[in-house]
Amino acid sequence: MVGLNLLQVLALAVDTAMCGRLENAEHALSALGFATQVIFLLMVAMIGLTTGNVALVARAFGAKDHDRVNHLFRQSTLLIIYLAIAVAVLGNLAAPAILRALGASEIVLELGLDYLRPLLTFSVVYYLSILYGATLRGVGNTRLAFESAILQAGLNILLNYGLILGNLGMPSMGVEGAAYGTVISQAVGVAVLLWRIHGGAVPGVRMPVPFQRVDKGVARDIWRIGWPAAMDMVILNAGFVAVLGMVSWHDELAVAAHAVGLRVQTFAFVPGLAVARAAGAMIGNALGAQDPGQARALARLSMQSCGGLMTVLGLLLLVLARPILTVFDIPPNTPLADYTVEWITILGAGMPITGIWIALAGMLQGAGHTMSSLRINAFSTLAIQIPLCWVLGSLMGMGPFGVWLAFPIGFVFKAILGFIAYRAGAWAETSSLEGAPPMPQ
Repeated sequence: MVGLNLLQVLALAVDTAMCGRLENAEHALSALGFATQVIFLLMVAMIGLTTGNVALVARAFGAKDHDRVNHLFRQSTLLIIYLAIAVAVLGNLAAPAILRALGASEIVLELGLDYLRPLLTFSVVYYLSILYGATLRGVGNTRLAFESAILQAGLNILLNYGLILGNLGMPSMGVEGAAYGTVISQAVGVAVLLWRIHGGAVPGVRMPVPFQRVDKGVARDIWRIGWPAAMDMVILNAGFVAVLGMVSWHDELAVAAHAVGLRVQTFAFVPGLAVARAAGAMIGNALGAQDPGQARALARLSMQSCGGLMTVLGLLLLVLARPILTVFDIPPNTPLADYTVEWITILGAGMPITGIWIALAGMLQGAGHTMSSLRINAFSTLAIQIPLCWVLGSLMGMGPFGVWLAFPIGFVFKAILGFIAYRAGAWAETSSLEGAPPMPQ
């Protein structure tokens, strides 16, 4: 899981590192920062669908109901394709307005659209890649997705090296080349996954074809579990957008630093997220097998592992904040360098408590208690983090530093409330998923 998640986020880091070597690097990095927030916003429904699907798949697999696992696999594939078509159409139409609303200047907006158009148009390959990886996690097979991701990551690096900078005889397309390199590599990864599944690489799991009509019952179950996870993503992104918008209001140059920091954060979060997601799937398996004791043991181990891993990585960020600048070709002793180091340092300091919350969120989602996660995230983000961004950044005159500082403070409240939910124990009940009818015994 750690390897898989590292490879999945490698594409973002490769994009940023190579775009940092373009002549218009500052504008390109700012465009990537704004575009990333748009992509996150348009991923909301996909995250909800995937979360609902993997919770149901994990329970069915734990109960050894392979027919239901395959039915869920087919239905979720059909639903994700419909969703990707909607995102391709509506996302392309709405992207300019969203970028302007976030505060992008005209030159940054045009670069952002160059990056977004291919990603939105071919979002189906990205969505299927995420869905299939999550489904395989639900049945305890992360190796297949990892092997596919190795190929995808290698191809992505090769294509981006050529298409962004004009190397290897390829055209120099700048940020647009970054998008096309990512899309092509994702399509190859999905094709390899389907080919391996068709060849019987996952016992008991069959190809998600031929497509059937939408099973309204399954769709309702996925929706019932998935919509709180989707709203969770909306609120999480509201926090990110608030940070981005307020940082942009203070200094657009800080947006470029924000983009670099987010890439670093994405890598740093990978081990904790991987452990939490793996534990979440295993918690679902345990609850499907009517073993709440095992589910609780997994939750405790996940908190210990995530907290420990993220603490070590946080210390590394504090030590390596300035050396990291060379990866993105940012000149030292410049305003951009100072902003970037400031943001990375804040991220590093907040890593330990963030790791605890990541483990608790994985527990709740794996158990199908997505509504509990939503309540915690909504309160911590809307009532704590976003107001603090304004208070610290503007009211107290701390600028981008104050805006960024509100980010880890919000996670402190999430971790406290998540631990209260863990101790309450409702998530470990085996009779039903939160908000859903009783599961068949």
